[in-house]
Amino acid sequence: MQGSANLNVMIKAARKAGRSLVKDFREVENLQVGRKGPGDFVSRADIAAEAILKEELLGARPNYGWLAEEGAEIEGKDPTRRWIVDPLDGTTNFLHGMPHWAVSVALEHKGQVVAGVVFDPAKDELFYAEKGAGAWMNDSRIRVSGRSRLTDAVFATGIPFGAKRTLPAMLHDLSRLMPECAGVRRWGAAALDLAYVAAGRYEGFWERELSPWDVAAGILLVREAGGFVEPLHEGREIFETGALVAANADIFSRFAGVLRNRTG
Repeated sequence: MQGSANLNVMIKAARKAGRSLVKDFREVENLQVGRKGPGDFVSRADIAAEAILKEELLGARPNYGWLAEEGAEIEGKDPTRRWIVDPLDGTTNFLHGMPHWAVSVALEHKGQVVAGVVFDPAKDELFYAEKGAGAWMNDSRIRVSGRSRLTDAVFATGIPFGAKRTLPAMLHDLSRLMPECAGVRRWGAAALDLAYVAAGRYEGFWERELSPWDVAAGILLVREAGGFVEPLHEGREIFETGALVAANADIFSRFAGVLRNRTG
């Protein structure tokens, strides 16, 4: 796909940050690691990758705003546009030497995500999309899965860790969904989960307590690949609640119905 100037900036930035992360990943046992909370780690690799992204993205578009996991939010001179960035989605995987993590970069314009990049450096898979232009992985266009039966479907989610309050809700979800489907995977990187839905590897994904930088790029990927993404709680906003459900068009209504048939 011939992308816009903004998309090209995003791809360049994601690849540069990814190269930095790969170097640290090879020496993961020597990383200087600080702990933010149960199961929620931050490393110097994460911070270094965010610095690279900020330099590349704000260097190219200094008037845009900035929202990312580790740093403070920046209000841009252009109030209609902002970068939404996760420099290392799947930090726990990274720190445990598991090659399933990604760089996620999205561009928001007037409250809508118009471009998104999810880069998996360990597998050299670059997922990207622009609004109205389809979704792509490397040089190939991607589409959501064509499976239409829940019994054939594999879903992804994130199971709460530590003392997160949504664990009872997740256990309830699993008790309802597992008898209806072919399996549920928990790989620990929401950006890649959504990219995999876009690529047809999963039929759907749901999770609670996510942040905008976890999902902004992935939401666009799914929609541009022909899938549906909605708030898990009807009538609410995804960025407000951090809860969403995504799936291909054939399965979405039944999948969402199973998850929404509860309170909380």
